[in-house]
Amino acid sequence: MKAYKRYLCRSLFLLLLFSQVACKKSFLEIDPKGKLVAKTTNDYNLMLNNPYFNITGVDGQLFLGDEVTVVNPFFSNMLEIKGKKYFQYLDDIYEPIEDGSEITNLTRQLYTYNVIINEVMNSEGGTMQDKLSYKAEALVNRSWIHFMLINYYGKPYYEATAANDPGFPILDKSDVTQNKFERVSVKGVYDFIITDLQTAIPALPISGGNRTRVCKAAAEALLAKVYLFMGKYPEGLVQINNSFNHLPTAYPVNLYDYNVVLAPGGAWGYNVVTSPLTFLLGESNITNNPEVIFAKLLPNSYTSFASDLLLSKRAYDLYSSGDQRLKFYSRFAYGGVPIKTPDVYRKLGPYGTQLGITLPEMYLMQAELKARTGDVTGAKTDLETFRAKRMSANVSVNITDPNAMVKFVIDERLREFALHGYRWFDIRRLSVDPIFSGTAYTHEVLSETGTIIGSFPLKPERFTLRIPKKILLANPGMDDNP
Repeated sequence: MKAYKRYLCRSLFLLLLFSQVACKKSFLEIDPKGKLVAKTTNDYNLMLNNPYFNITGVDGQLFLGDEVTVVNPFFSNMLEIKGKKYFQYLDDIYEPIEDGSEITNLTRQLYTYNVIINEVMNSEGGTMQDKLSYKAEALVNRSWIHFMLINYYGKPYYEATAANDPGFPILDKSDVTQNKFERVSVKGVYDFIITDLQTAIPALPISGGNRTRVCKAAAEALLAKVYLFMGKYPEGLVQINNSFNHLPTAYPVNLYDYNVVLAPGGAWGYNVVTSPLTFLLGESNITNNPEVIFAKLLPNSYTSFASDLLLSKRAYDLYSSGDQRLKFYSRFAYGGVPIKTPDVYRKLGPYGTQLGITLPEMYLMQAELKARTGDVTGAKTDLETFRAKRMSANVSVNITDPNAMVKFVIDERLREFALHGYRWFDIRRLSVDPIFSGTAYTHEVLSETGTIIGSFPLKPERFTLRIPKKILLANPGMDDNP
């Protein structure tokens, strides 16, 4: 019965999320009579309105970050078998007959983006500017998908070896008959992403009509993120600065002030007595969220509606007094039962994780890129501006050493994005960063008394996921990761 109720709750939650995103009926939602073929330029425009594209459907990375811990009996009763395997850093996640959701959910969307990229310039009607803009939007979305895939299945980018490290197939065709795919090097995939983004940026508008469409700032911030992951910090700084200079103007873009929205009786409904027992609604839906720049929503009910994934004591201790983000954590399981295991915390929300581009990540990327290029004062200014919207005290950052500032930014990223999947991508890139050399990562299962009853160290090989066997069987000769 408990399992049924949890699934019912999650199903209702997903319906809510889809209803929030779907602002109007799209081209792809029309029931075709026979075969429906896009012809006009506006047909391709309507394809980009499909709210399905704003839902990522990938959740494995939620289980992989080192801020995550699990406790019994919640871990033993966890319904997500795939999630358990991720948490244990097992070599093989999927059975030979299973599709890998990280691949299938993203490549289904990729097919439509490739249709737009390859066809819209020959469509009927529409201006040349319209055609270039719609193609540019599809290019940015294709870039984001390849960025996700290379960070699942390719080694972290390391300049000395990237040209030889196996990456992932480049998917740039809209051909359903294509049945042979070969892995491209990590460098090859990153070069492909950069080319797509550089092609797209000049054709994109400052405001994309609404938050579910791609604007210029989104593409520039994504390119900055790509450069950051490559260790090309000066190039990344140029792009993140461009992004801040091109923020959309047709709708509000600003940071939430947690001192206001999380105040008792504030807009987010925080109640010091009742909120820790249930969940916290938190931020607005995509269309009204002023922090969303590029919408890619990951529904996350593993914390808000369950106690499957908890925040570790080490991560919780990174917060200081006056940090309003502490209001997102509770010592109660969903429904109000106290968590018996000491020093672990459930996250109340927000339960919609944004994996695209958000204003908080832009501030933290800008601060990190400044610190990595020697502008510690600039990084300090960015951090204090950001922290003033998250904290009522201890906002100041009194650091003068560039490496220490980088480490502080990484900790701030964890404080901001804990239990939202960001940490996995961060520890991947930090694994080849000399500043963080020698850092070890381990997942632990705790008993109700806090005793460690299971320990799963992260091996270097598992910074990459193994390719599902079903895909390998369909592509003879494709090498798997170790």
